[in-house]
Amino acid sequence: MATKIRLQRHGKKGKPFYYIVVADSRAPRDGRFIERLGSYNPNTNPATIDINFDKTLDWVNNGAQPTDTCRAILSYKGVLYKKHLQGGLKKGALTEEQVEAKFAAWLEGKDSKITGKKDSLSTAKEAAKKAALAAEAKRNADKAAAIAAKNTPPAEEVEEAPVAEAEEAPAADEAAESAE
Repeated sequence: MATKIRLQRHGKKGKPFYYIVVADSRAPRDGRFIERLGSYNPNTNPATIDINFDKTLDWVNNGAQPTDTCRAILSYKGVLYKKHLQGGLKKGALTEEQVEAKFAAWLEGKDSKITGKKDSLSTAKEAAKKAALAAEAKRNADKAAAIAAKNTPPAEEVEEAPVAEAEEAPAADEAAESAE
């Protein structure tokens, strides 16, 4: 029987949630499966992946073929790297201690990248929130100033300013006529 490691879709429209399952390749996508290996939630940032590492590694070693998306997930979690290292162990190129040391170093580097991304996302989110609060405070201050200006009675202006403009306009007209 040809087995596949693939995603089984759950969740509501627009908010998918996937189970990572081992199924017969002829079974429907969301239908019958042999074993559930974990879950994948792409709605979070970064995506949440929970997987039973040992079961998944056993299935991959026994010949289950992951789909493209599942291959990317398994590679991200290190299942395929561990299989690669075990192949080197079988051939005699590596010892058990070397395999474990290399895999532990890889996991440590991966964890540091993930925590770095989470930290940068949280700081960016906080900075955006502070900027939005500052912009809102500025808008509120502008609105308050506009309301205050609207509610204050205008000061009585001296009537000379409009008259002065009226006197200058005919003088400009006379100068234009004499120039012609």
